[in-house]
Amino acid sequence: MRERRPSTSLGGRLSGRRRRVAVVVASVALAASAGVGGATATTKPAGNDGPPRVLTSPGGTLSDVRSGQARPAAVAVPQAAHTGSGWTTHPLMASVQGWKSGTTPQLTRTTPTGYTPARLRASLHLTGTGKGQTVAVVNAFDNPYAAQDLTTYSKQFGLPVPCTKQVKSGCFTFTVAKPYGVAGADPGWALESSLDVQTVHALAPEANIVLVEARDNAFTSMFQALDYATGLGAGVISNSWGADGEFDGETGADRHCALASALCVFSAGDNGNPGGYPSYNPYVLSVGGTTLGLTQDGEVDFEVAWCCSTGATGGGVSAYEPRPAYQDGVNPDEHRGIPDVSFNADPYTGVPVYDTAGVNGQNGWFQLGGTSAGAPAWAGIVAAADQLRAKAKRPPLTGANFQAQKLIYSMPHTAFRDITRGAGNLIQCTGEVRTCRAKSGYDTVTGWGSPGSGIDVALAAAR
Repeated sequence: MRERRPSTSLGGRLSGRRRRVAVVVASVALAASAGVGGATATTKPAGNDGPPRVLTSPGGTLSDVRSGQARPAAVAVPQAAHTGSGWTTHPLMASVQGWKSGTTPQLTRTTPTGYTPARLRASLHLTGTGKGQTVAVVNAFDNPYAAQDLTTYSKQFGLPVPCTKQVKSGCFTFTVAKPYGVAGADPGWALESSLDVQTVHALAPEANIVLVEARDNAFTSMFQALDYATGLGAGVISNSWGADGEFDGETGADRHCALASALCVFSAGDNGNPGGYPSYNPYVLSVGGTTLGLTQDGEVDFEVAWCCSTGATGGGVSAYEPRPAYQDGVNPDEHRGIPDVSFNADPYTGVPVYDTAGVNGQNGWFQLGGTSAGAPAWAGIVAAADQLRAKAKRPPLTGANFQAQKLIYSMPHTAFRDITRGAGNLIQCTGEVRTCRAKSGYDTVTGWGSPGSGIDVALAAAR
C-alpha cells in the first residue's frame, strides 16, 4: 500500500522534506550500459573532447564536500536562504569539472563543455525554430546579467542574439519582467534562470523569451509571477521550481495552469520518488530526467533513466491529485502519476550555461543538469511545435481541459524514445516498487520517455 505523506498546507510544513539521494538498489543495467552507477565506473564524456571521467559517489552538496565526504561527480547548486514550509526550491545540479585545494570542486571553465545547441537539435531532428512564438520563464529573485549572458551564449554557438537598439534584424526579443519587484539577487536562482533561458533558446532559437522574476521564492510569489506570465501572450511557460514533496490543499492551486492559451511545463525534481508539486498538477506537462549519450553528429548512442551517481529523476504517484482521464489505461493507480515525458538531466551529460553571477566565487561556463534542464528544453520543443501548428492552422498546445496532455498521451508511442532501463532502484521510494522502475510503455520514472526524432512535427500533427 502506498504511503500517504502527512497533510499540510501552503503555509505549513511540506510533506516531502529536503533530502539527499539515498541509493537503495543500484541499477546494474545502468552501470553496464552507460558507465554510471553507485560504484566507481567510467562513462563517455558529455563534451566535445577529452577522456572519460570517473564517477565515484552519489551527488552531494558543497557542504558535503567540505565536510570530508567522498568527491562527487556533481553537486547540488546552493539554494536560497528561504527554504522549508511555504518556499520553493530549484532542482539544479552542476557537473564537477575538477578540484582545487583538495576539497573545493571546480564548477566552471573558460570554454563550454556539454551538449551544444546544434547537437541537441540534431538529436531531435527539429524542423521548427519557435519563430513567432513566445516562451515565458518563471524564476525567483533578480538575475542582473541575464541579457548579457544570453548574448554571450548566443554568440558562442552561432544563434540569433537578443535584439537591441543596435541590433534590429536577425535577432529575437528577450525581456525581463519584474512585476512585483525583487528582493535582491540570489546566485543559485540566477544560475537557474541562466540555464532556463539559454536552454529554451538552444531548442527554439527564434522564439521570443520573457524572463518573469518573482519577488522571492515563496510559493505565493512564484504563483503571482506565473499568473503574470499568462497575460504576456506566451504560448508556453517554463518552470524549474517547486516543493520537495506535496501538501494538503495543493489541488486548489492547480487552476494556475488550467490555461486556455498556454501550457505550463514543470520539472519533476532531482531526488527520485516522490517528486514534488506543482509537477503533480494534472494541467502541467511534467518532465523527468535521463542520462543521454550522443555521438559527435548528434545521433543517440544510448539513453537510460537518470540515476544514481549524480541524482535521480523525480517521479511517482501523487498523494492528493486524482488520476486524470488522460492517464486511464496506462496508470493503474487512482492518483496522478509523474512525469509525463523526460529529457536529458544528468549533469555529467549536461548542457553548457554561461553565468556571470556565479556561485561560490566561480563564474563563466558551467555544465549543468537536473530536471531543471528538461523543463526549458521541453518548453522550447513545444514552441517549435506550436510554430508548426500555427502554420497548419491548428490551435496551440494548452493546459485547459488537458488538451496538450490528451494529445501527447494519444500520440503513437514511436514519437518518443521509450526508456526501459536505468532506474532499477528504490530511491526515496514511498510507493510500491513498481512505481520506481522504468519499464516498457508509460512508467512513473520517465513517463512516455524522451522526445523522439521529429518530435515537433509529431506534436504539430496531433489532433
